[in-house]
Amino acid sequence: MQALTYLEEYHSFKEAALNSRFLKHKTIQQLIKKLPEAFEQRCIGQSHEGRDINLIQWGNGSIKVFLWSQMHGDEATGTMALFDLFNFLQLPQFQEISSLLAKSCTLYLLPMVNPDGAERFVRRNAQQIDINRDFNHQVSPEARLLKNTRAEINPHFGFNLHDQSTLWSVKKTGKPATLSYLAPAFDEALSVNEVRQNAMLVIAQMYKYLNPLLPQQIGLFDDEYEARAFGDNFQAAGTSTILIEAGGMFGDEEKQEIRKYFFLSILSGLYAISTRNYVEEPLQHYFSIPKNNKEIFHILIKNLLHQDIRVSIGLSYEEEPAEQGYATVKTYTIKDIGDLDHLGAYHIYKEETLQIEGPIDIYQPANFTLKKDNMILLSFKNGILQSKL
Repeated sequence: MQALTYLEEYHSFKEAALNSRFLKHKTIQQLIKKLPEAFEQRCIGQSHEGRDINLIQWGNGSIKVFLWSQMHGDEATGTMALFDLFNFLQLPQFQEISSLLAKSCTLYLLPMVNPDGAERFVRRNAQQIDINRDFNHQVSPEARLLKNTRAEINPHFGFNLHDQSTLWSVKKTGKPATLSYLAPAFDEALSVNEVRQNAMLVIAQMYKYLNPLLPQQIGLFDDEYEARAFGDNFQAAGTSTILIEAGGMFGDEEKQEIRKYFFLSILSGLYAISTRNYVEEPLQHYFSIPKNNKEIFHILIKNLLHQDIRVSIGLSYEEEPAEQGYATVKTYTIKDIGDLDHLGAYHIYKEETLQIEGPIDIYQPANFTLKKDNMILLSFKNGILQSKL
């Protein structure tokens, strides 16, 4: 698979109508209606607030693959990548790989499982339920739809598409985990049967293709069993389930660069499934993927003289939806003070002449100004960033 070529040609199939994380159900519906006949579509039900949820089918191969995105309304990267995939599959210059996929696989795609949450840009649905913790009780209509759809299709493989906190990093690198992968566990013992092993081997192939493009920026999630989650239960039901999470990337807060690599993760996984190359992959290659952890801040101020001692200060923000779900407000908190030499950050300030004006209080909203030679580098008021150089 020519991953670098597809990355270079990404502009030719990027869905231009989806240019931010704050995409809404109305836009998605308009794009679905424009898909050609090769993409069969049907409404399989409605969200709690009555928004249609559509299933799209493409290809005629014997291997059934189910892909679903945006169970959490504020996790839109997978949805953007799926619509990029729809465009990719239509372009003649990529006919060789699209024909291979169509002959080998039948794809079932469910973009935006949680349109009510997407409308508000919040994690949970309109009932304030975390859909991905509702597999057992199914009090949300979205959980019932997702569970019933998998049961109806009975797919061989599943792609569970999510976004993770930008504070996940790749262990011992100081770099953000731009992507994270996982073959979820299906029991508390973390057993590996043929179903889960197939997911692991596909992920190992994905990592082989993506790692050269994102060195030290792909992590493997801890596989702790979660009895309420869909990925764990789909794995138990016989669908080899692959979790892909979009994290952070330097200079890409809106994830318009990350979506390229997310798309490539999906495509490389589908390619591995179509060619069955994954069966030749040693299982150890999955377990050798670097683990992810949280060793990164959004802002790190190093070697600062504060109260007559030299310390580093780490700050990170929490996002809350604003402007009716079309933007967010970032509130910065001082997360740590002391020896932070082994940690990384998206923005690092480390000049020896730095000066701070204002209080530095652990676990409190940032409320200070950082200067160098009387020039303001950072300024916060009640946790809100006022200026930054």
